[in-house]
Amino acid sequence: MMIEKLSLTCGSRLRSLCLLACCPAYCGIPLHGKEILVYNNLDTEQPLPLTGHHGEIGAMTFGKGGRPVLLCSASADYIIVWDIERCQKRVKDGKVAAGVVIGTSLGEVVHLSFCFSDERVAACSGASVYILSSKRQEVISTLTGHVGPVASAEFCPWNENILITTSEDRTFKVWDLTTGAVCYQSFVLSASPLLNAFFLEETRHLITGSADGQVWCFSLQDDHKCQLVTKMDLEKMEKRHQMHQESVSHQAGSVEQSTVGEVETAKPVLRMALCSSFTGTNNEQEKDSSWLCIGSSDGLYVVDLASSELVTALLFKDFPNLSVTVAGSWSISPGLDNSMVFVVSSLFDQTVALLELDLCDLGRSWACGEGFSVFPSSPPLLESPLNAQLKKKEPNLLKKKGGMKEQPLVFHSKVKSSGYTSAPRKILFSPKTNNQRKPSSKKAETNMGSLLREYPADSAAPTAPHTHLSISDKPVYCLQYSGDGKQILCGLGDSTVVLYKSSLTGNPAVYTGHDKSVSSVSWSLNRQWWLSASEDQSLRIWANGSSDPAIIMGDGLFSKPIRGAQFYYLDKFLLFASGPSLYLYLYNVDTTQDDIKRYQHRSSVKLASSFTTTLPRDITALSAVNDFFSHIVLLCGSDRSIQVFDMNKNTVASQLPDAHSRAVHHITQNKGSMFSTQAPDSYNLFLTSAVTDGVKIWDLRTLRCVRRYENHLNRCHPCSSAISPCGRYIASGSEDNCAYVYDVRSSSYLHKLQKHSDTVLSVTFNPATPQLLTGTLDGKLRLFESTL
Repeated sequence: MMIEKLSLTCGSRLRSLCLLACCPAYCGIPLHGKEILVYNNLDTEQPLPLTGHHGEIGAMTFGKGGRPVLLCSASADYIIVWDIERCQKRVKDGKVAAGVVIGTSLGEVVHLSFCFSDERVAACSGASVYILSSKRQEVISTLTGHVGPVASAEFCPWNENILITTSEDRTFKVWDLTTGAVCYQSFVLSASPLLNAFFLEETRHLITGSADGQVWCFSLQDDHKCQLVTKMDLEKMEKRHQMHQESVSHQAGSVEQSTVGEVETAKPVLRMALCSSFTGTNNEQEKDSSWLCIGSSDGLYVVDLASSELVTALLFKDFPNLSVTVAGSWSISPGLDNSMVFVVSSLFDQTVALLELDLCDLGRSWACGEGFSVFPSSPPLLESPLNAQLKKKEPNLLKKKGGMKEQPLVFHSKVKSSGYTSAPRKILFSPKTNNQRKPSSKKAETNMGSLLREYPADSAAPTAPHTHLSISDKPVYCLQYSGDGKQILCGLGDSTVVLYKSSLTGNPAVYTGHDKSVSSVSWSLNRQWWLSASEDQSLRIWANGSSDPAIIMGDGLFSKPIRGAQFYYLDKFLLFASGPSLYLYLYNVDTTQDDIKRYQHRSSVKLASSFTTTLPRDITALSAVNDFFSHIVLLCGSDRSIQVFDMNKNTVASQLPDAHSRAVHHITQNKGSMFSTQAPDSYNLFLTSAVTDGVKIWDLRTLRCVRRYENHLNRCHPCSSAISPCGRYIASGSEDNCAYVYDVRSSSYLHKLQKHSDTVLSVTFNPATPQLLTGTLDGKLRLFESTL
């Protein structure tokens, strides 16, 4: 995968982090401190020598443009810009290659950077940054403000008048070059110096890395203010990646033996660059432009910025044929034919190597692995628990013994007269000749229109406050709309369930019976009944419109509180978890009653299947699709894992260890609604939420996290998340008295819904119309609508 194309000894040990340079066509390597050798990446036989510096070269960089190819080099005496093609022509004609001196006596320059038009050069020397012209000797401006030496300076690709600098004072600054003023100054990010920075033009993000392996991603807004999007740690990402590889290969024992005796080393972020790879099958190629290459002392790390997960780690110890074992500096550039080019220097000797990485192989290794689909590929097996049936109880008919016994024909105190004592009717029949058909009412038209109205796929996110309601002084732990979006269930911390109209108007129906807080509520698909589960280890099924539960499951039946109770398999089963066990129950709701034996309930339940995890862990959350047939059940455990359970085979099909840094407290799938239509593959996405670890969206087809959302604050409370019916937005509760709305394609939040009275615990979207409902820790509901 990693190929060494060139290895040489440069004659002196490199002290600077930016002493190497490469571009898609060329690479520059210092020789004996004062000379430069420029190699063609495709033909490394004949290098181009560049001489002109009298002092030791401290930094080099190539220009951003394609033609002409410019190289800038700096020493304590000169800063020179070289036109590579012109220098090649001069050498071919027997002359000495010459460049243009653009700066003199600016001190020890440790970093150089071209703007994207190659007209200006930023040179870092001491605590100052000099903006130079690339065509003549001219200092355009001098930027001072850092209290420590400046380590790097980079131009913004979408606005060349914006410059970012990082320093050993552990901060970065955003400069406006038109005024020379600081637009934004960060706080102290780390205990170690910030070594470099990098811009992402597509998402308008900036990334900075430190000497202790920390990487921060910020969004750069139009007002030049920076907002943290995500933070990554190379060491932690590598450990999670190793555990994932162990679970996939099922070779944990051999991996453990291979790691005995290893020494942990620091992983400084020496250089960063964006790499785009084509992943997928041969018939269906997808470009992934969110991968970031990070060069560190022990190898190359490829990170998926969307999910903040490690794609792969190419460590020098895994490639014994390479000349470099510990890197001192890196230079990274996109190569030709979907490849990356690296120039790496050794930390302990004078070796420099030119390496090449094929991204096609990297993409195939990333895309491989067993995937699943929420849609079943075959009917249930004969022994599958999904084939279980429940025999309904037939009413007991009285058997007649002996002769006819005298008994009343009716149970009513009054019987309607047969009419024998009334006067005979004179007119037996009179037809209506002027009967006119009445037009259909407006209400019927409105109802029919609401049934046929589709969810607007291009609507804006619901962010306009519409209704604010206080329903209790206890937390709102769970919310769920009915399938038609006309009713909403609210599970409260005072052990009650409140049923509102979706408009939150009128008097609600209050259902009591639980002894502790209600942890989950769920509507049936036909909306005829719904269930509630509580911390009192009981589950109740209620008929819509009845104040008494039709089914009560409890009384010591379960040893621990019930988690994730819901209807499953088109309302055929009840699915829930308690402790380490997953339960699948058949049920029959019969609300009819005998007038004599009114105390007897005709509803019944029957255990169809149960599954207990092998490890001593509790199931903290679960999710399954009820809107269509699906065999997949997603289980989250107290050991921070996610399990894909195949209900058809009644076994765990796959497992993701350490999916979050804490146990997942909420999981939800992209189920859409009856009013919206999404692409079939979209239904394979699901969300997980964990305390201190944000929200992750996963793809069931690859069993990988595809994006992470962590702008909201979640430190101790079980804040939930939800996907909109159109599949375009994600909402999450937060502990800063706000609800956050994300675009599913971006890790930065789209809207911040403020002015809540307390922590937002619950969020849910209306399946029929663009509305968002939030529930808070102090029992308040807020309804938001779309402005378009």
